[in-house]
Amino acid sequence: MLVLALLVLLTSVGVVYAKYASRRYFVELEAMRASQDTLDVEWGQLKLEQSTWATHHRIEQVARKKLKMHIPTAADIMVVRP
Repeated sequence: MLVLALLVLLTSVGVVYAKYASRRYFVELEAMRASQDTLDVEWGQLKLEQSTWATHHRIEQVARKKLKMHIPTAADIMVVRP
């Protein structure tokens, strides 16, 4: 009878520990999901910023102002034939 009572006690301790571990892992999972949501929002913002910086108008503006580039006139264009 003592062995049976000891086994019941050990089983109950195992059940309590399993429940505790399950709750702890669930809290960790929820924290990781929240972190993933935050990173998804940041990724979306970065993609939006990248698309803004890569527009044709922006590239042309940078080429004109910083690189001092301009569209060549017809007189500046030379056709080379083999």
